[in-house]
Amino acid sequence: MAQIWFDAHLDLAYLAETGRDMHVEPAQSRGRYQPAAVTLSSLQEGQVCACLGTIFTEAIEDISAPDAETGQFAYPMGDASAAHVCGMRQLKLYQAWEQAGLIKLMKPRGQELLDSDASCLQLGVLMECADPIVDPSELEQWVKGGVIAIGLAWWHQGRYAGGNGVKTGLTSLGRELVHAMDEQGVVHDASHLCQQSIEDLFSETDKSVVATHSNSRALMDQDLPRHLADESILEIGKRGGIVGLNLYSRFLMTSYKTNSRASINDCVRHIEHVCSIMERRTGVGLGSDMDGGLTARDLPEGINLPRDLNQIADALLASGWSEQEVQGFAWGNWATFWNHQN
Repeated sequence: MAQIWFDAHLDLAYLAETGRDMHVEPAQSRGRYQPAAVTLSSLQEGQVCACLGTIFTEAIEDISAPDAETGQFAYPMGDASAAHVCGMRQLKLYQAWEQAGLIKLMKPRGQELLDSDASCLQLGVLMECADPIVDPSELEQWVKGGVIAIGLAWWHQGRYAGGNGVKTGLTSLGRELVHAMDEQGVVHDASHLCQQSIEDLFSETDKSVVATHSNSRALMDQDLPRHLADESILEIGKRGGIVGLNLYSRFLMTSYKTNSRASINDCVRHIEHVCSIMERRTGVGLGSDMDGGLTARDLPEGINLPRDLNQIADALLASGWSEQEVQGFAWGNWATFWNHQN
């Protein structure tokens, strides 16, 4: 069943910075993470009409180490100015794509309706770690530049919160940024927050929270903090938020084995679990994370390009979902969320 799609998590600027030619078919794209799935042309072919494109930056504890990342997205841990440069470079790339007519930058939530018949990709900028924001007082310039959603931290301890790799909560600066985001209408993304940071975020704001690319911790064989606890899913649902299905096979399979690929049924299992916790089918969508540090071989069996996403839609139909509910998963749930004010 052919669908149009809203993908809530694609590291497009990061992929460009790692050497991928985003303007050709994936097989000709070069750069890291081959075989590739995502380029601007493959998204168009797969009818991905809207997405959140990330600003991905990574703090490195010892950037002089032989195995340290030295790309334009990496910066010394705690260096706010260096993080700012890395993040702003990616934001300017999205702005250049818009000026070239390749994408249209989305407005903050509730300010403009998404168009299911748009002639080019509608892209909202998601900052995957808030470290590039030197101080909460400068949030406004990022919002004016196109940022509509922010996750306070990535894997590491950030200046604003603890990521999935640590157990700390929001910092005092992080609490300031939460309030600034609420004032600016910026959406909170909980996907890379550790449990304490998620709980602190829920305590600090009464606004909607999303998890752009997260799966269900209860379905894994370990208590992995990268996935959402049931209580977090429930709270996101109560606030009218959305959980985006991550298509990394390691995040879908109960017991992962190296080089194995998840099944489409694994995808359905995670989707259904979120729905059972929320007691509705309008709180789930796609947040594929295609090629976000992985290759097409790390996606579920049968999904090698965005055009293959329809296999998930077909599986949901076969599981008893109505056509309207499937269209909601593919497009409508995220579109409805972004079309309405918090």
